Amino acid sequence: MQIRQSAVAGTFYPSDCAEIQHYIAHFTETMPNTTCHDIPQALIVPHAGYIYSGFTANMAYHLAASKRNDISRVVVIGPSHRTYLEGASIALYNAFQTPCGTITIDLDFSLELKKRFDFLQFVPEAHSEHSTEVQMPFIQHYFPQASVIELVYGKMSSEKLSSLIDVLLKEEGTLVVISTDLSHFFTQREAMMLDNVCIKAIDARNLNALDECEACGITGVKALVQSALTHNLQPHFLDYRTSYERSHDASNVVGYTAFALTRESV
Repeated sequence: MQIRQSAVAGTFYPSDCAEIQHYIAHFTETMPNTTCHDIPQALIVPHAGYIYSGFTANMAYHLAASKRNDISRVVVIGPSHRTYLEGASIALYNAFQTPCGTITIDLDFSLELKKRFDFLQFVPEAHSEHSTEVQMPFIQHYFPQASVIELVYGKMSSEKLSSLIDVLLKEEGTLVVISTDLSHFFTQREAMMLDNVCIKAIDARNLNALDECEACGITGVKALVQSALTHNLQPHFLDYRTSYERSHDASNVVGYTAFALTRESV
């Protein structure tokens, strides 16, 4: 069995399962009530260390789990930070290792997607990527019966990635997760101004405004917003914060947000 091994356990998130569960429990206990009553089809979540952005990510996963009991597959799409890619790499492993055990990878569907989209390849070194890996313990906690697909993208157009997301949104029982942080290494005041541009653009589903968005995963965000317009998904803002809340250093911060993209409940 080919396993996608954890690459950042013990750095971005705990290497001990009990400690991960403690983090998630704490995030949930301190979480405000949400006013979103519709059905999440996709999420936008951050991917920094849990001490910085875990609370924000947890809000999105908790909402999806509370509104849907049909999720059998979660597709995580994140930018490559370490490996240069033309197009995207899809993980052709059997399972994903986390400190809490293994998660089944939907290899058959991964192979089907690779065959269907010519921008998909399998580059093993791309799958030591934290933007996708940090999502897996949340998925394992909230959707224990679900399989996963890991997709790491590099240089490619948001239009091409959106064409893949369009396919995913038509699949029964599938949740799409777009991983991104917002602005990097500005002052707290500058970050809040820059990040507000992104948040307003996502909320308005304004693709042109997203061209001014400072985000490492902007290709994924634009692709999802484009698909949201196609499928009439509505954005629901869940949380925004910066690393300042943890570091108390206002001179050099990173921004984080979470959104759910939903269909109206019936």
